Amino acid sequence: MRVARTPCETIDSAGSHALAAPVHGPHPAFALVLYEYPFHEGIRTMLRLEHLFERLRLLAAREEAMDHHFALATIFEIMDVASRADLKSDLLKELERHRALLQTYLGHPGVDAASLDQWLTGLEQAFDGLNQLQGKAGQALTANDWLMSIRSRISIPGGTCAFDLPAYHAWQQKPAGERQHDLASWVATLAPLAGALRVLLGLLRDSGRAQRMIATGGQYQQSLPQGKTYQLLRVRLDGAGGLVPEISGHRLLVSIRFMRADADGRLRPASGDVTFELTLCA
Repeated sequence: MRVARTPCETIDSAGSHALAAPVHGPHPAFALVLYEYPFHEGIRTMLRLEHLFERLRLLAAREEAMDHHFALATIFEIMDVASRADLKSDLLKELERHRALLQTYLGHPGVDAASLDQWLTGLEQAFDGLNQLQGKAGQALTANDWLMSIRSRISIPGGTCAFDLPAYHAWQQKPAGERQHDLASWVATLAPLAGALRVLLGLLRDSGRAQRMIATGGQYQQSLPQGKTYQLLRVRLDGAGGLVPEISGHRLLVSIRFMRADADGRLRPASGDVTFELTLCA
């Protein structure tokens, strides 16, 4: 449930321009596709990590050795993305900022007390877990020479063949339950980072309110109010139309152009009117 907060939206002052990343999910009435586009480098990193954690969750739950191979590859990707020196401190600052902000709503008659308490508890748990994490996310795994030997070769095409890494090949022949147990212990070292991302991105998405919009002739522009820092734009549209939103923007303006693939797979501007949902979050 929403705490009484104003909707927020994010645009990068650099005026970035790229295709939005799709987030697929069920919708109660239509087969819709959700695209999220970050306009801030910190949110961009958080979304990348969230994407990797979701992939890891799906792969680790399966039983095939090949799935577990790509689960390990995903763990190493998470370690690479999370290696930025200031990531942990930035997330802790964001958790503390949100906690301080939400505490100002305590006792406010227009706020759902149960929902507020749930968010505050989640923030405190995420802060404590991340704060107790030693070093960067995944640093504990760097002491495992066996894992690091795999990491050093997994980016080489065919570099993890049995003759290159016989010990890794032997691990892949173990029963699925044993492999899943090992994966769970390695994933646990990354859990505080995943928890912090879940809370922060949940609050960010919860801050916005979807609005029904029409892109006349396949194009849409909206001016943004001055004095606000925007972070995330969300576009939801009917996937049956085969449309892809191309988003650009800066701190005062957001622009969306809807594209459709031609017979050769090249994206071309759509010419008709397009109805979609737009959510801006801060």
